[in-house]
Amino acid sequence: MAEGADMHTFTSIMDALVRISTSMKNMEKELLCPVCQEMYKQPLVLPCTHNVCQACAREVLGQQGYIGHGGDPSSEPTSPASTPSTRSPRLARRTLPKPDRLDRLLKSGFGTYPGRKRGALHPQAIMFPCPACQGDVDLGERGLAGLFRNLTLERVVERYRQSVSVGGAILCQLCKPPPLEATKGCAECRASFCNECFKLLHPWGTQKAQHEPTLPALSFRPKGLMCPDHKEEVTHYCKTCQRLVCQLCRVRRTHGGHKITPVLSAYQALKDKLTKSLTYILGNQDTVQTQICELEETVRHTEASGQQAKEEVAQLVRGLGAVLDEKRASLLQAIEECQQERLARLGAQIQEHRSLLDGSGLVGYAQEVLKETDQPCFVQAAKQLHNRYPGVQGCGQCRERCGRDRPPLTPLSLPTVPEAPVIDTQRTFAYDQIFLCWRLPPHSPPAWHYTIEFRRTDVPAQPGPTRWQRREEVRGTSALLENPDTGSVYVLRVRGCNKAGYGEYSEDVHLHTPPAPVLHFFLDGRWGASRERLAISKDQRAVRSVPGLPLLLAAERLLTGCHLSVDVVLGDVAVTQGRSYWACAVDPASYLVKVGVGLESKLQESFQGAPDVISPRYDPDSGHDSGAEDATVEASPPFAFLTIGMGKILLGSGASSGAGLTGRDGPAASCTVPLPPRLGICLDYERGRVSFLDAVSFRGLLECPLDCSGPVCPAFCFIGGGAVQLQEPVGTKPERKVTIGGFAKLD
Repeated sequence: MAEGADMHTFTSIMDALVRISTSMKNMEKELLCPVCQEMYKQPLVLPCTHNVCQACAREVLGQQGYIGHGGDPSSEPTSPASTPSTRSPRLARRTLPKPDRLDRLLKSGFGTYPGRKRGALHPQAIMFPCPACQGDVDLGERGLAGLFRNLTLERVVERYRQSVSVGGAILCQLCKPPPLEATKGCAECRASFCNECFKLLHPWGTQKAQHEPTLPALSFRPKGLMCPDHKEEVTHYCKTCQRLVCQLCRVRRTHGGHKITPVLSAYQALKDKLTKSLTYILGNQDTVQTQICELEETVRHTEASGQQAKEEVAQLVRGLGAVLDEKRASLLQAIEECQQERLARLGAQIQEHRSLLDGSGLVGYAQEVLKETDQPCFVQAAKQLHNRYPGVQGCGQCRERCGRDRPPLTPLSLPTVPEAPVIDTQRTFAYDQIFLCWRLPPHSPPAWHYTIEFRRTDVPAQPGPTRWQRREEVRGTSALLENPDTGSVYVLRVRGCNKAGYGEYSEDVHLHTPPAPVLHFFLDGRWGASRERLAISKDQRAVRSVPGLPLLLAAERLLTGCHLSVDVVLGDVAVTQGRSYWACAVDPASYLVKVGVGLESKLQESFQGAPDVISPRYDPDSGHDSGAEDATVEASPPFAFLTIGMGKILLGSGASSGAGLTGRDGPAASCTVPLPPRLGICLDYERGRVSFLDAVSFRGLLECPLDCSGPVCPAFCFIGGGAVQLQEPVGTKPERKVTIGGFAKLD
């Protein structure tokens, strides 16, 4: 435990030393002059708040052409040649201005500067290029003499030098060469001395003997910060100009109306702000260091991932190159073999054609044989001549040698385009999608792929040529066109394409789309249906009714009356809004089938466990029916059915004119129409109307009102034998899909 504690303490000390070393290195960057890249010596504060050495600033101004503007009366000597012995003793200490002098200055020229006449032109401002912010700074008319000296930065540099022992020992500034190491310094004399020189320059009984010795230093700062304009100690801070001012500056016109506070207040406020900022930075050092480590780890991960991605891409490219080389070699070999085979066949044909030209003597002989009038002799000679003639029945020698005739010559033929396809109108239809099916005519050249074009005919014609929507490179002989507009008429055509080019278009085919969105549902026989008489398919899209014993008894005792049962099958969905459409096919051999819709609540009340009715002619619905009694009530019926029996549709008296049919007695008579292959039902829930249509031609058969005060569901009623098949959605067919309204195709 003790060893672990010691190790933990040693680790903590090492971490602290590392942090201190890092902090010292980072602080050293702040103590370097941007001009000479050395530690600051007598730094001056520029108006842009950056610092620069006084000697460097003078050098920069000299390079800019400003001569005589780099002086600073508050600067002290920095070389042994400029020692206190060479200066006047009166300059050793500056006295504060007397009150009478202050009064004379205020009375003689309020708002004027010493050495400047009232009304004189404003002198030229001195521009200093700041090396830190790379901008020109206006130093005013006095140049460097109007800048404050950064005494705080000097103290920080001195403490830093002492902490890291930078610069070595400080030598005496009065000793003759070689100078001794300085042991004392004098702030009044602004120099460092050895013991002997200090006693020599500060004799006992003189005024200099009262100077207090200090530690030796390379430069000595004044006791206080002096105003560069009046050489007085600054006592206030102007918040408006953000500048330290003295008593004279305070009363001058330059700071008239400015917000001026004592230095103590500014000192306390700025110290509090700096302390808070430093506390915040120190408190978040661990978080920042953690974020730096995370970012460095992210950089390493990114570099590793990038290198891995480059290697994977290079490997994939090499693999693709190998595959392409292999494919190129196989294709070149196949082309070479096909070329050789083709050249061999063409050479054989050329030889055979040349043999025809070379047999000119045989032709002459044949002409002479034709002049023979003796029939037996002609038959004998002609038979031999016929066997020798090339290209007719083969060479006799070749037939005797190999036992087969020479193959006939095949004429050269150019590739031809496919013929116009024939659209299969029996299999092409529109439901939730458009299913298009076609075939090529017999003996037509094959097609590699097909192009489908379609457009709507019920939209206003646009100026210019007719614009078709096109789908390219459709494989197979069928396709699905998705998302057609409801209640529209589409024109479709197809053409094939092979290596010879595009063929002719097929004949245009017009297709009507359903008048409303297609409703998908399944049959639900859980109630109102007898399992003994109704059989629902596994996919719940077909139902068949088997006639039972009551129907047999009705056929035997038709005149005495009997009971017939009514079986009902409903859809598993209910409509509560909008327009819906669905289609079904009714078996033409059905005895009596009713197809329609009704209120779900009324259907359950009327048919769930309903008793048998008296007559086979009785309609099971109490609402509107195409073959029911004339409705005289104003309220909409809860049911709407279309009656189908024995391959016919019974239309009521009100539906004959709407269907375009009239009986012998006029429009008021009921009539029947043939049963189409598919029936369509369109429900408009908001209008409370139901329309029955021919699902092939979309011709209206019957339209009637319906009570839509609740959920409405499809219904199918059976009396006797019958069968109903729901129209299967086109989207369930495994055919190639083509989206209408987009440009992408799905292969």
